Amino acid sequence: MSTHIAAKTGAVAPRVLLPGDPLRARWIAETFLDDAVCYSSVRNMLGFTGTFRGEPVSVQGTGMGQPSLAIYVTELIQEYGVEQLVRVGSCGSLVEELALRDVVLAISASSDSAMNRLRFGGLDYSPTADFDLLRAAYDVAVSLGGPVRVGQLFSSDSFYSPRPELLETLTGYGVVGVEMECHALYTLAAHHGRRALTVCTVSDEIRTGAHTTAQEREQTFRPMVELALRAMLAVPLEGG
Repeated sequence: MSTHIAAKTGAVAPRVLLPGDPLRARWIAETFLDDAVCYSSVRNMLGFTGTFRGEPVSVQGTGMGQPSLAIYVTELIQEYGVEQLVRVGSCGSLVEELALRDVVLAISASSDSAMNRLRFGGLDYSPTADFDLLRAAYDVAVSLGGPVRVGQLFSSDSFYSPRPELLETLTGYGVVGVEMECHALYTLAAHHGRRALTVCTVSDEIRTGAHTTAQEREQTFRPMVELALRAMLAVPLEGG
């Protein structure tokens, strides 16, 4: 039983969706999973397990930012043996061709966080998505017919950046969107030999200031969550 999740052994499925908002975790469980049961409410960071198309799937809130996500991902892997971890959240678009409600599949993530520089003794580590999950998610997205973009995200430690001018530099090197968790997720998955992917819906256009409402975010998150669930099921677990 882990410190921050405190679920019983076997309560968490090998495949886990990771929304930042615990209330969105509840919404995902109630909307997409059959027979969902809450396995954790520690600090109100809700976690649920149910089934999707007959396969066990969990959804665990992680909070905002890399330090918070790192706590839950580490415990999910070390204490509960989770094999596949897919973040489902929002991001801000940095490029004109990425519009509101488009879906982004993060092939990699850069960051201004010091977490990895501390981990690697000052070196810059470039974490990437699991290829099988990324390919499966792209194939599902194409089959669903919605707009999808594969690209690099920037995982910022600051929601309100003190240096917004740096975003222009990032776009010059191919970064398409900004969020706050992907870099840590991919690093931890690589360290533990697990599969990870980040799927984001564009909720804001940084250049124009356009943004979605809370209701619009809930409605437009549906395709993203279905995409993530179908992609996970398309990739076999290590145990067969």
